[in-house]
Amino acid sequence: MAANMEPRRELWILGVKPGSGREETLLSYLEAGGYVCRIEQYDNLAAGRPLGVVLDISPFSDGGWGLLHTIKKSPDTRDIPVLPVFLSEMGKVGGVFPVAGFFTLPIDETYLHDRLAVYGLTEEAETWDLQSMIVSRSGEEGLTKAIELLGFEAVKAYTGKEALALSSIHPVYMVFSSQMLSDMSAFELQERFRLYPYGSNTPIFVLLKDGMKEGEKLAMSREIAHLVRKKQLTCEEFLGHLRRRE
Repeated sequence: MAANMEPRRELWILGVKPGSGREETLLSYLEAGGYVCRIEQYDNLAAGRPLGVVLDISPFSDGGWGLLHTIKKSPDTRDIPVLPVFLSEMGKVGGVFPVAGFFTLPIDETYLHDRLAVYGLTEEAETWDLQSMIVSRSGEEGLTKAIELLGFEAVKAYTGKEALALSSIHPVYMVFSSQMLSDMSAFELQERFRLYPYGSNTPIFVLLKDGMKEGEKLAMSREIAHLVRKKQLTCEEFLGHLRRRE
Protein backbone atom coordinates (compact mmCIF):
# COMPACT_ATOMS: atom_id res chain seq x y z
CA MET A 1 0.00 0.00 0.00
CA ALA A 2 1.36 3.39 -0.96
CA ALA A 3 2.28 5.65 1.91
CA ASN A 4 -0.07 8.55 2.61
CA MET A 5 1.97 11.55 1.56
CA GLU A 6 -0.66 14.15 2.49
CA PRO A 7 1.02 16.76 4.75
CA ARG A 8 -0.18 16.87 8.35
CA ARG A 9 -1.79 20.14 9.34
CA GLU A 10 -0.40 21.80 12.42
CA LEU A 11 -1.39 23.84 15.42
CA TRP A 12 0.62 27.04 15.60
CA ILE A 13 1.56 28.90 18.78
CA LEU A 14 1.53 32.69 18.48
CA GLY A 15 2.20 35.43 21.00
CA VAL A 16 5.26 33.70 22.45
CA LYS A 17 8.79 34.76 21.53
CA PRO A 18 10.81 31.84 20.13
CA GLY A 19 13.60 30.77 22.44
CA SER A 20 12.15 32.53 25.48
CA GLY A 21 11.47 29.20 27.20
CA ARG A 22 7.83 30.16 27.84
CA GLU A 23 6.72 27.83 25.06
CA GLU A 24 8.11 24.60 26.51
CA THR A 25 5.17 23.51 28.68
CA LEU A 26 2.61 24.37 26.01
CA LEU A 27 4.54 22.49 23.34
CA SER A 28 4.87 19.43 25.57
CA TYR A 29 1.12 19.43 26.28
CA LEU A 30 0.19 19.67 22.60
CA GLU A 31 2.68 17.01 21.58
CA ALA A 32 1.35 14.71 24.31
CA GLY A 33 -2.07 15.12 22.72
CA GLY A 34 -0.73 13.97 19.36
CA TYR A 35 -0.64 17.41 17.74
CA VAL A 36 2.04 18.63 15.37
CA CYS A 37 2.85 22.11 16.62
CA ARG A 38 5.40 24.90 16.45
CA ILE A 39 6.05 28.52 17.35
CA GLU A 40 5.24 30.77 14.40
CA GLN A 41 4.69 34.35 13.24
CA TYR A 42 1.53 35.99 11.95
CA ASP A 43 3.19 36.89 8.64
CA ASN A 44 3.26 33.19 7.73
CA LEU A 45 -0.31 32.42 8.80
CA ALA A 46 -2.22 33.00 5.56
CA ALA A 47 0.12 30.81 3.54
CA GLY A 48 0.57 28.16 6.22
CA ARG A 49 -3.15 27.69 6.99
CA PRO A 50 -2.67 25.68 10.21
CA LEU A 51 -5.44 23.66 11.78
CA GLY A 52 -5.69 26.33 14.45
CA VAL A 53 -3.79 28.87 16.54
CA VAL A 54 -3.05 28.71 20.26
CA LEU A 55 -2.53 32.35 21.28
CA ASP A 56 -1.02 33.71 24.48
CA ILE A 57 -3.04 36.72 25.67
CA SER A 58 -1.37 37.18 29.06
CA PRO A 59 0.45 40.39 30.08
CA PHE A 60 3.67 38.53 29.19
CA SER A 61 2.62 37.77 25.61
CA ASP A 62 4.32 39.09 22.51
CA GLY A 63 1.47 41.24 21.12
CA GLY A 64 -1.33 38.80 21.95
CA TRP A 65 -4.38 41.07 21.71
CA GLY A 66 -3.10 42.86 18.63
CA LEU A 67 -2.45 39.52 16.96
CA LEU A 68 -5.96 38.32 17.78
CA HIS A 69 -7.55 41.37 16.15
CA THR A 70 -5.26 41.17 13.12
CA ILE A 71 -6.06 37.48 12.60
CA LYS A 72 -9.81 38.02 12.84
CA LYS A 73 -9.88 41.19 10.75
CA SER A 74 -8.07 39.81 7.70
CA PRO A 75 -10.20 37.84 5.19
CA ASP A 76 -7.12 35.64 4.61
CA THR A 77 -6.90 34.41 8.22
CA ARG A 78 -10.19 35.10 10.04
CA ASP A 79 -11.58 31.58 9.48
CA ILE A 80 -8.65 29.98 11.32
CA PRO A 81 -9.77 28.93 14.83
CA VAL A 82 -7.98 30.67 17.71
CA LEU A 83 -7.77 29.31 21.25
CA PRO A 84 -6.70 32.05 23.71
CA VAL A 85 -4.55 30.84 26.61
CA PHE A 86 -2.97 32.52 29.61
CA LEU A 87 0.68 31.65 30.09
CA SER A 88 2.53 32.76 33.19
CA GLU A 89 5.83 34.61 32.98
CA MET A 90 7.55 31.21 33.26
CA GLY A 91 5.24 29.60 30.69
CA LYS A 92 2.89 27.69 32.99
CA VAL A 93 -0.60 27.19 31.52
CA GLY A 94 -2.85 29.08 33.91
CA GLY A 95 -6.06 29.42 31.90
CA VAL A 96 -7.82 28.51 28.66
CA PHE A 97 -10.72 30.47 27.16
CA PRO A 98 -12.52 28.36 24.52
CA VAL A 99 -15.14 30.85 23.28
CA ALA A 100 -17.19 29.89 20.23
CA GLY A 101 -15.49 32.45 18.01
CA PHE A 102 -14.59 36.08 17.31
CA PHE A 103 -16.01 38.81 15.10
CA THR A 104 -14.49 42.24 14.50
CA LEU A 105 -16.42 45.51 14.63
CA PRO A 106 -18.01 47.05 12.68
CA ILE A 107 -19.76 43.79 11.90
CA ASP A 108 -19.49 42.30 8.41
CA GLU A 109 -23.08 41.11 7.92
CA THR A 110 -22.34 38.66 5.10
CA TYR A 111 -19.42 37.12 6.94
CA LEU A 112 -21.45 36.83 10.15
CA HIS A 113 -24.24 34.99 8.34
CA ASP A 114 -21.78 32.68 6.61
CA ARG A 115 -19.90 31.77 9.80
CA LEU A 116 -23.02 31.14 11.86
CA ALA A 117 -24.25 28.85 9.07
CA VAL A 118 -20.93 26.95 9.16
CA TYR A 119 -21.36 26.53 12.92
CA GLY A 120 -24.86 25.16 12.32
CA LEU A 121 -26.49 27.91 14.37
CA THR A 122 -28.94 29.21 11.79
CA GLU A 123 -30.80 26.02 10.91
CA GLU A 124 -33.51 26.28 13.58
CA ALA A 125 -34.09 30.04 13.49
CA GLU A 126 -36.99 29.77 11.05
CA THR A 127 -38.66 26.93 12.96
CA TRP A 128 -38.37 28.13 16.56
CA ASP A 129 -38.59 31.48 18.33
CA LEU A 130 -34.97 31.81 19.37
CA GLN A 131 -33.26 34.67 21.15
CA SER A 132 -29.72 35.90 20.69
CA MET A 133 -28.23 38.19 23.30
CA ILE A 134 -25.99 41.16 22.56
CA VAL A 135 -23.95 42.30 25.55
CA SER A 136 -22.42 45.69 24.87
CA ARG A 137 -22.42 49.20 26.28
CA SER A 138 -23.31 50.59 22.84
CA GLY A 139 -26.07 48.15 21.87
CA GLU A 140 -24.40 47.32 18.50
CA GLU A 141 -27.21 48.25 16.10
CA GLY A 142 -25.42 46.78 13.10
CA LEU A 143 -25.14 43.40 14.78
CA THR A 144 -28.74 43.61 15.98
CA LYS A 145 -29.96 44.10 12.42
CA ALA A 146 -27.77 41.27 11.12
CA ILE A 147 -29.03 38.63 13.57
CA GLU A 148 -32.65 39.74 13.19
CA LEU A 149 -32.37 39.15 9.44
CA LEU A 150 -31.50 35.54 10.30
CA GLY A 151 -34.76 35.18 12.22
CA PHE A 152 -33.48 35.65 15.78
CA GLU A 153 -34.98 37.96 18.37
CA ALA A 154 -32.26 40.27 19.72
CA VAL A 155 -32.09 40.68 23.48
CA LYS A 156 -29.78 43.43 24.74
CA ALA A 157 -27.79 43.64 27.95
CA TYR A 158 -25.41 46.45 28.77
CA THR A 159 -23.35 44.77 31.51
CA GLY A 160 -22.25 41.24 32.28
CA LYS A 161 -24.43 41.07 35.39
CA GLU A 162 -27.48 42.15 33.41
CA ALA A 163 -26.75 39.47 30.81
CA LEU A 164 -26.63 36.77 33.48
CA ALA A 165 -29.83 38.01 35.08
CA LEU A 166 -31.75 38.16 31.80
CA SER A 167 -30.58 34.73 30.65
CA SER A 168 -31.65 33.19 33.98
CA ILE A 169 -35.21 34.36 33.27
CA HIS A 170 -35.22 33.24 29.64
CA PRO A 171 -32.24 31.21 28.35
CA VAL A 172 -30.82 32.43 25.04
CA TYR A 173 -29.61 30.48 22.02
CA MET A 174 -26.28 32.29 21.65
CA VAL A 175 -24.46 35.35 23.01
CA PHE A 176 -22.39 38.10 21.41
CA SER A 177 -20.32 40.04 23.94
CA SER A 178 -18.00 43.02 23.69
CA GLN A 179 -14.44 42.11 24.51
CA MET A 180 -14.51 44.35 27.60
CA LEU A 181 -17.66 45.30 29.50
CA SER A 182 -17.97 47.84 32.31
CA ASP A 183 -18.07 45.12 34.98
CA MET A 184 -16.20 42.14 33.48
CA SER A 185 -14.52 40.78 30.39
CA ALA A 186 -16.22 38.54 27.83
CA PHE A 187 -14.09 35.68 29.13
CA GLU A 188 -15.34 36.17 32.68
CA LEU A 189 -18.88 36.28 31.35
CA GLN A 190 -18.28 32.93 29.67
CA GLU A 191 -16.89 31.48 32.90
CA ARG A 192 -20.00 32.57 34.80
CA PHE A 193 -22.36 31.24 32.14
CA ARG A 194 -20.69 27.85 32.51
CA LEU A 195 -21.66 27.72 36.20
CA TYR A 196 -25.39 27.56 35.46
CA PRO A 197 -27.33 24.75 33.75
CA TYR A 198 -29.12 27.23 31.48
CA GLY A 199 -25.87 28.62 30.09
CA SER A 200 -23.36 25.79 30.27
CA ASN A 201 -23.62 25.04 26.54
CA THR A 202 -24.49 28.51 25.24
CA PRO A 203 -22.14 29.59 22.41
CA ILE A 204 -20.45 32.91 23.24
CA PHE A 205 -18.88 35.01 20.49
CA VAL A 206 -16.50 37.83 21.37
CA LEU A 207 -16.69 41.17 19.55
CA LEU A 208 -13.30 42.76 18.89
CA LYS A 209 -13.15 46.51 18.42
CA ASP A 210 -10.81 48.22 16.00
CA GLY A 211 -8.07 50.55 17.19
CA MET A 212 -7.53 49.03 20.63
CA LYS A 213 -4.91 51.13 22.44
CA GLU A 214 -1.87 49.60 24.12
CA GLY A 215 -3.17 50.60 27.53
CA GLU A 216 -6.48 48.87 26.81
CA LYS A 217 -4.70 45.70 25.72
CA LEU A 218 -2.68 45.65 28.93
CA ALA A 219 -5.79 46.33 31.02
CA MET A 220 -7.59 43.46 29.27
CA SER A 221 -4.73 41.08 30.00
CA ARG A 222 -4.71 42.12 33.64
CA GLU A 223 -8.50 41.75 33.82
CA ILE A 224 -8.36 38.09 32.84
CA ALA A 225 -5.40 37.41 35.10
CA HIS A 226 -7.68 36.98 38.11
CA LEU A 227 -9.66 34.29 36.23
CA VAL A 228 -6.73 31.93 35.92
CA ARG A 229 -5.92 29.18 38.35
CA LYS A 230 -3.18 29.79 40.89
CA LYS A 231 -1.65 26.47 39.95
CA GLN A 232 -0.75 25.17 36.52
CA LEU A 233 -3.35 23.29 34.49
CA THR A 234 -2.40 19.67 33.98
CA CYS A 235 -1.83 18.31 30.50
CA GLU A 236 -5.13 16.40 30.62
CA GLU A 237 -7.07 19.48 31.75
CA PHE A 238 -5.60 21.55 28.95
CA LEU A 239 -6.19 18.94 26.25
CA GLY A 240 -9.79 18.60 27.42
CA HIS A 241 -10.48 22.11 26.09
CA LEU A 242 -9.09 21.17 22.66
CA ARG A 243 -11.13 17.98 22.49
CA ARG A 244 -14.36 19.81 23.26
CA ARG A 245 -13.68 22.12 20.31
CA GLU A 246 -13.05 19.34 17.78
